[in-house]
Amino acid sequence: MGEWDLLGRLLDKVQSHSTVIGKVWLTVLFVFRILVLNAGAEKVWSDEQSDFVCNTRQPGCENVCYDLAFPISHVRFWVLQIIAVATPKLLYLGHVLHVIHVEKKVKERMKQQAELDDQATLFLRRAYKVPKYTKSSGKVSIRGRLLRSYVLHLVAKIILEALFIVGQYFLYGFTLQTRYVCSRFPCPHKVDCFLSRPTEKSVIIWFMLVSAFVSLLLSVVELFYLCVKAVKECMARRQDYTVTPVTPPLSERKAYKSRDEVTQNCVNLELQGQKLNKAPKISSEDNNMGEVHI
Repeated sequence: MGEWDLLGRLLDKVQSHSTVIGKVWLTVLFVFRILVLNAGAEKVWSDEQSDFVCNTRQPGCENVCYDLAFPISHVRFWVLQIIAVATPKLLYLGHVLHVIHVEKKVKERMKQQAELDDQATLFLRRAYKVPKYTKSSGKVSIRGRLLRSYVLHLVAKIILEALFIVGQYFLYGFTLQTRYVCSRFPCPHKVDCFLSRPTEKSVIIWFMLVSAFVSLLLSVVELFYLCVKAVKECMARRQDYTVTPVTPPLSERKAYKSRDEVTQNCVNLELQGQKLNKAPKISSEDNNMGEVHI
């Protein structure tokens, strides 16, 4: 169990930076795959080669037939599978730690410049991006670059999980037979080889296979959940976003121009009318002032 402690501690750190479905995936990985592999599968497969018996005394025939029946041990295959599907999660953890480190450095620089005047502080805020991934509670918000990294690691997990399931089918199938017929050199003829506890091993194989399918399904559901969440957030931002154009489009500019021309013409006509109405009054007043009464 000590070999899995390091992987367990690393994946435990990832759990705080994952979604709810990602935490369920980690639980399935720890409890139904690593724990079962360590507690049951390794003991059941401990006698796989010693109890692989063939009905021949030809030297080397049993070893060749065992290599034909099992190109790689089931236990080692599952160990490689768990390490492979956990690697994208660990790479995502490395990206998260890098983002947290960068934002911590930005916060420290802004704190060092806090004693400067307002103009320098404003310049510093423009020069350095304000942290947007780390929340006040210390948790990381999955968006932007982290969202793309999270989606990429999910796609990698789905591909690797599917490849290992298909590879297991082509290597051994999903059940173990009681008898294997072998005719490879140096066997003198077709020989029958027999396994130990094939039924018990088949049960564990199906249990590990179902756990792999559950993990694959959880990864697909989590990927779909993140895509739907991102689309909803994008639609919400578009609804809240209001556009105030400084320069109107060409059609609206033409409409505004024609409206301004009509308004200007109306104003000019009113001014001309007022001048014409005022003109006779001024002349009559001047004539009255020019008359001399004797």
